[in-house]
Amino acid sequence: MFTFARFEKLNDYFLPLSRRQGQSVFFCRIDGLDGETQTFIREYYDAARKNGVIVDGRIPNPDVNQLSYFLEMLGTDFRPDRAFLDERLRRWLPRMSDGQRGAVADAMDATLQDLQHRGKTESILRNAYTKYMCWLYYKFERIVGRLGAEDVPKILYDGDISGYELQLLTVLSRAGVDIVLLERGGEASYQKLDPASEWSVLYHPAGAAPIPDTFNLKAVQAELNRRENQRRLYGPAPEHTVCTNAWMERAELEQTAVSPRQRGSDPALFYNAFIAQYGAADKLTYASDLFALYQRLRADGRKVCIVDGKLSAPTHEEIAAIRRHNCANVEQLAATLSRNIQSPAGEELHRLMVKAFLDLLLEEAAAPEQSLNKLTNKAVYLLAWLARYQRELFSGWKAPEVPVFILFGPGCTTAAEALFVRMLARLPVDVLVLMPGGGDGSVLQDQALLELRCEATVPMDAFPQAQTRVSTAAYQAERELDTLMYQDTGLYRTQQYAKAETVTLRAMYEEISILWDQELKYRPNFGVQGDTVTMPVLLEKVCGVKDGQTAQYWLDIKKLITPDTLVIRSVPYLTGLDQNPMKPFATQFLQNGRLRRDKIKSHKAYPYGILRPAIQEYLLDKLALLLERRIIAGTYENGTEYTIVATVLNLNRELLRLIQKFDFTKKNPKLIVVNTTEKLLSLEDSILMAFLNMVGFDIVFFVPTGYQCIEKYFNGPFANEHQLGEYLYDLAAPNFDTLQEGGLHSIRKLFGRSF
Repeated sequence: MFTFARFEKLNDYFLPLSRRQGQSVFFCRIDGLDGETQTFIREYYDAARKNGVIVDGRIPNPDVNQLSYFLEMLGTDFRPDRAFLDERLRRWLPRMSDGQRGAVADAMDATLQDLQHRGKTESILRNAYTKYMCWLYYKFERIVGRLGAEDVPKILYDGDISGYELQLLTVLSRAGVDIVLLERGGEASYQKLDPASEWSVLYHPAGAAPIPDTFNLKAVQAELNRRENQRRLYGPAPEHTVCTNAWMERAELEQTAVSPRQRGSDPALFYNAFIAQYGAADKLTYASDLFALYQRLRADGRKVCIVDGKLSAPTHEEIAAIRRHNCANVEQLAATLSRNIQSPAGEELHRLMVKAFLDLLLEEAAAPEQSLNKLTNKAVYLLAWLARYQRELFSGWKAPEVPVFILFGPGCTTAAEALFVRMLARLPVDVLVLMPGGGDGSVLQDQALLELRCEATVPMDAFPQAQTRVSTAAYQAERELDTLMYQDTGLYRTQQYAKAETVTLRAMYEEISILWDQELKYRPNFGVQGDTVTMPVLLEKVCGVKDGQTAQYWLDIKKLITPDTLVIRSVPYLTGLDQNPMKPFATQFLQNGRLRRDKIKSHKAYPYGILRPAIQEYLLDKLALLLERRIIAGTYENGTEYTIVATVLNLNRELLRLIQKFDFTKKNPKLIVVNTTEKLLSLEDSILMAFLNMVGFDIVFFVPTGYQCIEKYFNGPFANEHQLGEYLYDLAAPNFDTLQEGGLHSIRKLFGRSF
């Protein structure tokens, strides 16, 4: 017969029989709950489910049919001795081995003797014997067939136990079964049955609260089911787990240069870094310090992936590559999307990627107001970015290698960026988020994140991957003075801003000459928000000639011609027949309604490579905006969008020079178009006018005929229209370079206005 032993710790329950002292089993009752005990009960529940019996509430008494069958098989005889019990067990439970039957017979005999010693009558013993036999047959048969095995069978009982039930559990304990009894109502009811705690031992965790009703076996089953579903979802667990930042000797950026092989010795861990640095430790040496760090990383043979600025949104092609379908719940969604993960370096990396992705996806799913659609969008972004950068980071990866991912610029300004960076930090990658400008807009938060906050800031747009220039103290002081003078003061440094938006002023005709040569910063509605300037510009159409006075009309136009003014004296200015080296390739520069900037810039015919990079980006921004707003009729309907791209990418040298020197806070370039005939603006002219208006040009059309000569290719009204006076026809625009203040050129006076 097995002996009742006391355990040192709860997990002793899971020891195999051969590792226990003698033939010993455990029988305890638990009346309190803490974290460790909760974990044990879940694990014990799982063990009992696989190799034992779970009793949730009392064991039902044998019913009439069960008793009838028992009497039919064994009759009414009863003797409280071992030989009788052994013979009855042989007939009642024939599948038991001799050893198992002997153990049960010994245990039952000992328990009945205990009852006899307590003064129980033969009637009570007979009744106990009947219940034991019925319960063994109908409830515990799967246990008695496993008695004596190396994996000790187990019973978990959750309920207010009765006397007969406790006696049967004692029989099974003595026969070789581990038992855990959950006491929700405290010790009082049990003590009535076993005052001296002879049959079981009480386990009460220090400081534990009573077992709450919310922690029941149904909840445990649900949690185990959830974990099993999660196990199937995750697949085989990776061999490595992450150790983030804990290996560092000091909390500093330079620790990332420590070779991964020198960070720790546990082969089951990979040691990575997850750091966000706000500002610069030393503004004078910041750039050179970063370059030195970069050199050390490369010298150690580590892969380094650098992203300057923001993570660009996944392209249509990247999103289309993510296989997905409609899902009913988060688990289906996670299982479907995780199949998109393809490791470039073996199964272990694949398991790590899947785990990192699923951990964050399920964490996001638990957030309030998180719809399945929103979750899908976030997951697609994660997978698209992972596919974009994984080869650069992990090609040929083997443990314990740790590549480096650097996000340099404003930091994680969107939740999607922050989520992706957090996912990378759960992989064998050093993740550095460097924000030299201070990172005020960063939304990155994570328990494992090491945040380094520095008071100094440095204006840098790109991580120094080549030998960089460093600032002297005097130069840095000048930059700081610039910040004080040119930030929210109304004063502006030359070419201070690289981004701008235009608003078109509605002005009276008399105001055109007043506003025309005025710096933008003095015009109504000028403003600066962040790094973007709002530029008020003129876009006017002047119809007719005031009082029919052509001489004064031409002189008024001449007064508007400044050094930064382009004058077009006849239309069309551009046509579809003009030479345009970009036109044959325009179809390559648009895809699914999006401008392919990299394709444009890398093309051999790209004409704007000589311009400042900021100006190039500005022009492409305005081209994208022109397409998006569909100002030109036929955009994305009949192929007009390709004409727009070809026209904008073929500006002449005079226009490019005006744009190159354009300072968004000072005087803007001008365009005067004079049309004295019935001819209309061409499609290419219309595209040019709309584009230059977005760039920031002041544009005035002088149309003495009053004809609708500029409107044909625009979707809706384009310019503000002024009716100046009498409509005149067959005029010829003079050469404004030779036009005299006193009137028309002397030769023209001889022949009149129709010359």
